Amino acid sequence: MQSKRLEERANTWSPGFWAAFGGCGAVLVLGVPILNLLVPPNSAAAIPDYLVPLLGKYVCYALLALSLDLIWGYAGILSLGHGAFFALGGYCMGMYLMRQIGARGVYGNPLLPDFMVFLDWKELPWFWWGFDHFAWAAAMIVLVPGLLALVFGWLAFRSRVTGVYLSIITQAMTYALMLAFFRNDMGFGGNNGMTDYKDILGWDVHQPSTRLGLYLASVAALGLGYLVCRFITSSKLGRVLLALRDAESRVRFLGYSVTHAKLLVFTVSAVLAGIAGALYVPQVGIINPSEFSPGNSIEIAIWVSVGGRGTLSGAIVGAVLVNLAKTWLTGVAAETWLFVLGGLFVLTTLVFPHGIIGLFRQARSARPRRAAPVAAAEEQA
Repeated sequence: MQSKRLEERANTWSPGFWAAFGGCGAVLVLGVPILNLLVPPNSAAAIPDYLVPLLGKYVCYALLALSLDLIWGYAGILSLGHGAFFALGGYCMGMYLMRQIGARGVYGNPLLPDFMVFLDWKELPWFWWGFDHFAWAAAMIVLVPGLLALVFGWLAFRSRVTGVYLSIITQAMTYALMLAFFRNDMGFGGNNGMTDYKDILGWDVHQPSTRLGLYLASVAALGLGYLVCRFITSSKLGRVLLALRDAESRVRFLGYSVTHAKLLVFTVSAVLAGIAGALYVPQVGIINPSEFSPGNSIEIAIWVSVGGRGTLSGAIVGAVLVNLAKTWLTGVAAETWLFVLGGLFVLTTLVFPHGIIGLFRQARSARPRRAAPVAAAEEQA
């Protein structure tokens, strides 16, 4: 039994996996926007500049969906407030970008962001201190969502809140944050949020080369996030997560610390979501309280469900395909998108609960079964 487990673990990191991982990374890095550096701008092979941040946005969504799949697909924790961690990471990046504007703002005030000058703030709030430096902002991108998840998760999991009750309180959490960030006196731009960014690390955010760099950074973050999630799910902790997903009380009776296992993956998931939000903001050029909307968190769950819950790769596929469909459909018939989104949720619940990856695996496993009777008949003949 032990040798079988070791064999399964070795197959998880087999040369075939690394070949597939490297191939997908090469397609994302070499096969899409980097071609713009190799061809003339007026060439038919050149990708329009507006498509690069759009693709980067899809990659950020894929990392966000991956973070939810880690806790929902493997630990059975359906968080309907995961957009809160995404938005908090985005706000941390937005605060850094606003501090880089300095005297180049509309009001020319080097000490206060434009929205604070407009609202007649006299001094910079204490929680904005340090955001002049990228290192501090990067630390906050990790710490703010991570600490919120740590505190929230400890209170919820220690009290053994599970199932639909946990989903409801996570949704209440993100809704409360949305209402708080809409207030002008919170110091985060109110309902307008933060926008009009100039540069990041000294690079103009509007330049094609900077957009390409942000895209590549998003791809790298997605790749690292996938490896972290795969490491967790293929380890002993991953087997414990699967067990508590299916029978939490039995795992607790066996002596495992269910609270610590859930808390660890919930915090890691929140950090990944925060990083996705931080990479998302400079590419779309704005962050506002609408990112906290509970509807956004529900949509993330639909991405994971469409792609295939508990597969990791399915979350990535679902996020990209659903958002591609959203981009196209909202341009053609915007009023129909919500009906299509609801239909996807119904289909993944009733027709193909294992998502696109599940359908693919079923089709692949069915091929030898169909071929077996034919081979047997040939042998008899």
